Amino acid sequence: MANKASRELITMRPNIVLLFLLYLLPASEYASGQDIPLKPLDLEKPLTRIGFGSCAKQFNPQPIWEAVVAARPELFILLGDNIYADTQDMTAMQAMYQQFADVPKFRQLRAECPLLAVWDDHDYGKNDAGIEYPKKVEAQQVFLDFIGEPQDSARRKTPGIYDAKIIGIPGQRVQIILLDTRYFRSALHTRENRGNRVFGNYGPYGPHNRNDNSEHSVLGEAQWKWLAEQLRQPAELRIIASSIQFIAEEHGFEKWGNFPLERDRLLKLIAETKANGVVFLSGDRHHAEISKLENPTVGYPLYDITSSSLNAPSGWQNERNRHRLGSIYRDENFGMLFIDWDQEQPTVTFEIRGLKGKTKIAEQVALSQLQNSSSIEITPQD
Repeated sequence: MANKASRELITMRPNIVLLFLLYLLPASEYASGQDIPLKPLDLEKPLTRIGFGSCAKQFNPQPIWEAVVAARPELFILLGDNIYADTQDMTAMQAMYQQFADVPKFRQLRAECPLLAVWDDHDYGKNDAGIEYPKKVEAQQVFLDFIGEPQDSARRKTPGIYDAKIIGIPGQRVQIILLDTRYFRSALHTRENRGNRVFGNYGPYGPHNRNDNSEHSVLGEAQWKWLAEQLRQPAELRIIASSIQFIAEEHGFEKWGNFPLERDRLLKLIAETKANGVVFLSGDRHHAEISKLENPTVGYPLYDITSSSLNAPSGWQNERNRHRLGSIYRDENFGMLFIDWDQEQPTVTFEIRGLKGKTKIAEQVALSQLQNSSSIEITPQD
């Protein structure tokens, strides 16, 4: 067991002394959270309370987990930047995951609540990185170790961390689709003008030109093929976990809008597969907001609930998003998604909650509103 002074030193100067201290600790001290009991996911039990969040700096305090535990989620989805590693040293990355896993209330959450996860750039290994990151194969295994993926899992053998689960019984099924927006992602387009803070569209990146965008990808062809198969599976509600925002278009940071043809492709795929009930969850932005997109291709409104950050709130001001519903929330936060299956018309409620667990943003929608009328099967009457 590391002594108190060693742990405090890791917290204060993580990038300087962390690797050195690893060699002073027994292997069990940095076993990627393998000593943490993991709550199994019951695929037969309908979900009614899902928690989610992103961006947890392991070297900073994380008091928000007390409110997360108190919210009693039946499932919690980590939406990326689960640690801030930014390294090609996998031993150091393992230690950072262990530091996160050692947070007392997060340990309690792992024991009481099943976890699912995607990664974003900082836990992938490098800020804003994509397909070019040289340690992505190794980083995938470290990530899967942390979330308790079995050693014989197909997810261990397939490039990328994407995965899907269907939870519940017919009539109350929730499909969780976990996208990998890093492993296959093409280079970003850096614009000449980094944007204007006054108008809220600052940031270094802009959209690729639609006329020469055919070679640029977010998911890669193998993941696209897999995603089409998943969207054809029967489910009443589909939660697509994307580390980056899907709906927001105007800011100059990472988002699906930087790859406009890829964004269009996903909208068309939702329509072509007749996938009802699609909702996006995203992180990355270090603030929270709910976005809504009315798109004729899909035939029903899409929502993107962004929850970020768990312990690193943003100082950005006035970030533009014409799709935003209501206000933006910049302090520490996590998200909750509630499903009321008992109503005659089942509803889904999205909430952003603050450090003390109080609701800061909320939106409710009937599941019947997340359907394309042309895709509803009509049963002939005798």
